Amino acid sequence: MPSFDLLCLAVLQAVVLLAIAPLMTGVSRMIRARMHSRRGPGVLQDYRDIVKLLKRQDVAPASAGFVFQATPYVLLGAMLLLAMALPVFTRHSPVGAAADLITFAYVFALARFFFALSGLDSGSSFAGIGASREVTMGVLVEPTMILSLVVVALVEGSTNLGSMSAAIAGGYMQAPMAILLAMAAFAFTVFIEMGKLPFDMAEAEQELQEGPLTEYSGASLAVLKLGLGLKKIVLAQFLLGVFLPFGNLDTFTAGDIALAVVALPLKLLTIFVLAGLVENSMARGRFLMTSRVTWIGFGCAVLAFVFYLTGL
Repeated sequence: MPSFDLLCLAVLQAVVLLAIAPLMTGVSRMIRARMHSRRGPGVLQDYRDIVKLLKRQDVAPASAGFVFQATPYVLLGAMLLLAMALPVFTRHSPVGAAADLITFAYVFALARFFFALSGLDSGSSFAGIGASREVTMGVLVEPTMILSLVVVALVEGSTNLGSMSAAIAGGYMQAPMAILLAMAAFAFTVFIEMGKLPFDMAEAEQELQEGPLTEYSGASLAVLKLGLGLKKIVLAQFLLGVFLPFGNLDTFTAGDIALAVVALPLKLLTIFVLAGLVENSMARGRFLMTSRVTWIGFGCAVLAFVFYLTGL
């Protein structure tokens, strides 16, 4: 059972990540607009959109069931749990019981399952196609994500995210090439899961309205957008907290935590800016070609496992 201080730290980092999620998605939209020679919305537009949606009434399809109604809160709750468990300000997770690699995989899969099923539960053909694409992307991406994390767990001798982070920060890397390749593979999956081009197929705004989001409105849509924005932040912080934990605190004092709270948005901003620059430097690909591209990340993960076996 974590102490009261650690529980407060877990809640604090979840609240901070949730608060800056619309800011980071706004930065992504601004970068896309500027690289497309458009003025675009301001970086605070997502905050205004969420406040506006929260004031509006939900309108659900007549055929929608319980899954459709529950998905926004399941998705947001799952991402908040992961945000509490990640090593954000310190090298160790404040909630060790939830900071296990297997737990992370199951919670993340639960959020994807509900999000895809909500599209089918709405009864909309557009949402159904978007849901099928979401499941397809999960099948293509999750093996790479899990294999890259398993390699790190094997190298560091623990499936606890905090232990993995502390070991990498302390330089206890028995197979540095395996860690670097695993990081590259995981970064590849983070780029895809953040919905960047040419992999933003789950929503497919230009083709199929908003995919699983098509039938949502009002407060439910606001909560769902918050959850999806927090998902991007959680994945980016996972990359920073586990693979690049340098600068995270090894002690737990109020002054150090305050400095870490200030530094966190800067580190996340770097990830989102780099992802935005890469995203808008390429054209969108056909969905049928996606499986061929994702083999790049899976190949890096397999190569990382080979390097682990050879001790490199």
